[in-house]
Amino acid sequence: MAYVITEPCIAAKDKSCVSVCPVDCIHEGVATEGEKSIDMLFINPDECIDCGLCEPECPVTAIFADSDVPKQWEGYIQMNANMFRGK
Repeated sequence: MAYVITEPCIAAKDKSCVSVCPVDCIHEGVATEGEKSIDMLFINPDECIDCGLCEPECPVTAIFADSDVPKQWEGYIQMNANMFRGK
């Protein structure tokens, strides 16, 4: 399991989550979805230790355990992974 940052982060990009991450696995980036660029924060699933410290820090409720991502944002699970796997 890893944590995933979803759509509400796009507008907010608050970065409160970055300062509490003990393994520094949250990074800003730009993903592409078709013609659309998505500028937000992403969690590296290979580095995330599932501590959950980032989740309560998010003021827009954009962070979820990958098993708890709301259905409408499930695509963000793969988007987060792709950011760190060169896809």
